[in-house]
Amino acid sequence: MTPSVGAALVAVGDLVSAQSGLVPRGSRVEVFREIFTVFLALGTLVCVVVVGYMVYNAYKYRDGSGRAADDAESPRLGDLPSGSGGGRKLFYSFGLSAIIVISLIAWTYGTLLYVEQSPPTEGEEGLEVEVVGFRFGWEFVYPNGHTANTLRVPRGAAVNLTVTSDDVFHTFGVPELRVKTDAIPGQETDTWFIADETGTYEARCFELCGAGHSYMTADIVVMEPDEYRAWYENTSASSNASAGAGNASAVSSGASAQVAPANAQQSQGVTA
Repeated sequence: MTPSVGAALVAVGDLVSAQSGLVPRGSRVEVFREIFTVFLALGTLVCVVVVGYMVYNAYKYRDGSGRAADDAESPRLGDLPSGSGGGRKLFYSFGLSAIIVISLIAWTYGTLLYVEQSPPTEGEEGLEVEVVGFRFGWEFVYPNGHTANTLRVPRGAAVNLTVTSDDVFHTFGVPELRVKTDAIPGQETDTWFIADETGTYEARCFELCGAGHSYMTADIVVMEPDEYRAWYENTSASSNASAGAGNASAVSSGASAQVAPANAQQSQGVTA
């Protein structure tokens, strides 16, 4: 693709994206379902028109229709057809096809631009989760520092994922939620999704990363908002308790390290 064509597509895509009535909104599942529906409807329409026109001409010019033989001289090889309106039919068909194809490309490009942008939060900040891929599993880090191998999210909320990798290239994807992005060592990629139905979905790695690639899965559990809020508050309390226990352990270890030399000195004094 030349730079001029690419710039034109970006400009047209931005214009289409700006027209909220033209670009479908909602979750990624709804957006991709709308794209599929539009392509299916146009494909069906084109199929009906083409096949119908073909059948019409086959019937009109069928052999043995009882029409009187034409006295005009039969065309010879190399003769141009006459009576076609000077190529107007061909011009109209190509022009109409070009308009439909260009409009479809612009609409699809604008829709994909919307998908790649930030999700619609309607005034609320989405849930931010860091996803770390490793051979062979996924780790999810929540804003409160809680880490888990299962991603739990509230239903109907926008979930922003920041994806990276600890070792090799991976690709994080959830087919049922239409989510897919690369996990690259030393880099971060962003994606989002909105789950409209509760349940358990499966996240997989879609890039061959080693012998255990097919086992590199994780569960995405979509919960009711109240249930998720209670669970998340419990993880916050657990994280604070763990941090407190860690600090107490560190203080205890430091105190033990200070007492040990003192005891050794006292033992040496008694021996002397």
